[in-house]
Amino acid sequence: MIHVRGLAKRFGTRVVLAGLDATMIGGRVTALLGPNGAGKTTFLKILLGLARADAGTVAVGDRLLDGSPEYRRQIGYMPQIARFPAHLSGRDLLGMLAALRGDDMAPDLSLADAFDLGDQFDRPLGVLSGGMRQKVNAVLAMAFRPSVLILDEPTAGLDPLACRVLKDRLLAERARGTTVLITSHVLPELEELADDVLYLDAGRAAWAGAVRELERHTGEPTLERAVARLLAGGAALAVA
Repeated sequence: MIHVRGLAKRFGTRVVLAGLDATMIGGRVTALLGPNGAGKTTFLKILLGLARADAGTVAVGDRLLDGSPEYRRQIGYMPQIARFPAHLSGRDLLGMLAALRGDDMAPDLSLADAFDLGDQFDRPLGVLSGGMRQKVNAVLAMAFRPSVLILDEPTAGLDPLACRVLKDRLLAERARGTTVLITSHVLPELEELADDVLYLDAGRAAWAGAVRELERHTGEPTLERAVARLLAGGAALAVA
């Protein structure tokens, strides 16, 4: 679970987050949406410890973010474009992550098996296709059974079969109680996966609630149409 209260961040005179309140619940998938410049990227960076808020609090599970990196052990992160060294393999990176964690947990490679990565996991990332690198990215994010998953455009570059494998895994993670936060521009995909929507506008939670409630609120039959209406300003926003 992630609890966010009064989160504020500015860069110079530009306010990026303006007292953001939100809760992401374990065992549910939350879609993080909003127009460009709404504060989504900054919010994710703060959750990951890559930026510090000017004010407010964030708790991941029972740990309040206080500058200590310990809470990150609970998080699996799948960036949209992973900037991994091209000469390393997926297995090399897995070993580095295990060493950084400093525990004896055996990594879970069931997703690599489901993707049928085979010896691709042992090849330098620089010689792999974009889709293969994205599969490695997903495997690394989930290898240490995180209680929180943060995924940024997770199906980018994946073929339809790999998309199905990843979606099934995310639904399984949800079933085991993982808190899943996804950003994606593929809204029909989120319709299938997401339970809740956190819609940011001008650095605030303009909508925080269930997907079905958002559809009812906007009078639209799908998440894609509901979000399009919000982006067009065709429905009054309110936090559910």
